[in-house]
Amino acid sequence: MVVLSYGVWYNEIMNAEIKLIALDLDGTLLNSKKEISKENITAIKKAREQGVHVVITTGRPLIAIHHLLDELDMTDYNDFSITFNGGLVQRNTGDILSKKTFNLAEASDIKEMTNQLGMPCDLLSEGTVLMTDSAVPSLYPKINKLLTFKQSNLDQLTADTIINKIVSCQEADFIDSKIPLFPATFFTKYEIFKSQAKLVEFMPKGINKAYGLAQLAKILNLKAENVMAMGDEENDMSMIEWAGYGVAMGNAVEKLKKAANIIADRTNEEHAVASVINEYVIK
Repeated sequence: MVVLSYGVWYNEIMNAEIKLIALDLDGTLLNSKKEISKENITAIKKAREQGVHVVITTGRPLIAIHHLLDELDMTDYNDFSITFNGGLVQRNTGDILSKKTFNLAEASDIKEMTNQLGMPCDLLSEGTVLMTDSAVPSLYPKINKLLTFKQSNLDQLTADTIINKIVSCQEADFIDSKIPLFPATFFTKYEIFKSQAKLVEFMPKGINKAYGLAQLAKILNLKAENVMAMGDEENDMSMIEWAGYGVAMGNAVEKLKKAANIIADRTNEEHAVASVINEYVIK
């Protein structure tokens, strides 16, 4: 719902004790050039000076966001990130606080299904993307250039291989035509969502951004009512619904806007993160 500038709910958030802000990256904190605006950097700095934890929540591994953490000056022991869509909760120094991955049987199950549908299938193993053979090429190297890509097959992997998440990346129309063909059982066995127009992601069941955020909140002795989460895509839905204050960017998909408590009146190109922080968090 859109929050009006009056009423009980508005008064509630204006008096809220927000101690943690969870930020998605693409379409939220970042603009179309994959940059953080000066306005967003300034607002985040002010929030942190107030004692508020600011946490990146992303599908990427930590190695792929180091440059952004450097820019935000969030690289100390008491700075945290939620990576792999909640599969890892980490200190930004690298220490892992919570971890959940796929096993080889689950990866094989997903690979077989994507093969049957003629879809590419890439396995993320920490900072390396294991690219498997497919009928059509994966576009993942084009949209995530900070990772290391390596050709691989499942029969080359062992039970000890870390598989953080699995993705299929192709043109949006192609991906959208394939998702309705996924067996219904897959939606009960795994978390499946689009994180970008060209990207569908698979995570272990129950593992999403809300899971990671809940784990971190527990570590920091915070409750959902102390948390504000901002996002724009379907993979942000879980944390938007879990957080006490869920914020959808002005450019967010309609499904996310319907679930949010707040809909920003600006887009990611217009420093929406800064606008929301300045209005609802900065005292």
